[in-house]
Amino acid sequence: MSEQTQHNHADLAAKIAQLVEEKGWNQEDFARITGLNRQTIRQILQPTGDRKLRNATIKRCAEAFELTVRELHDLPVERLLQRVRRLAPPVNGDDRLHRLAQRASQPDLLNWMERNPERARQLTDVDIEELLASQGEGGALNAIGVERFVKDLERRRHLMERVQAIAKTEYLDLLEQFVGLVYEKVHPFRDGG
Repeated sequence: MSEQTQHNHADLAAKIAQLVEEKGWNQEDFARITGLNRQTIRQILQPTGDRKLRNATIKRCAEAFELTVRELHDLPVERLLQRVRRLAPPVNGDDRLHRLAQRASQPDLLNWMERNPERARQLTDVDIEELLASQGEGGALNAIGVERFVKDLERRRHLMERVQAIAKTEYLDLLEQFVGLVYEKVHPFRDGG
């Protein structure tokens, strides 16, 4: 390998390492997100200078940051850092999303927020607390993934809105009977009975 090629690969590995640090990811996070094995990730993030990065590896790294391979190669690291930064500080006094971004410990949750800004803005305070509580080992975010977890939150929110609307109509008695039947199925043992 020529000295120039080694230098290019070292520069690229250094860029990737800075982007990983900016995202707040550790080696395990980055391995999971890219689908690369830990040894490859270790060689990227702690380069010895003697290993060439394969095109497929570079592609997976770029995709993890939602960049193209060309952008990862060609853009200066300062521009790349700006592109992958976490959510901007709050605007108009609404700091809920900023608080979520600051307290989120799972890269998948941060990535979901960046990919789905409109849906993230619709999260309620209760939704945000539930998301934060579901992080970590054995948490629901690991078990079912962020997208499915948020879809379930959204479904429950829409269902509650519909129930509240029905409760204000002449169908309140029917709603009460239906909810009572379903509740007995999911909670068969009553207090004191």
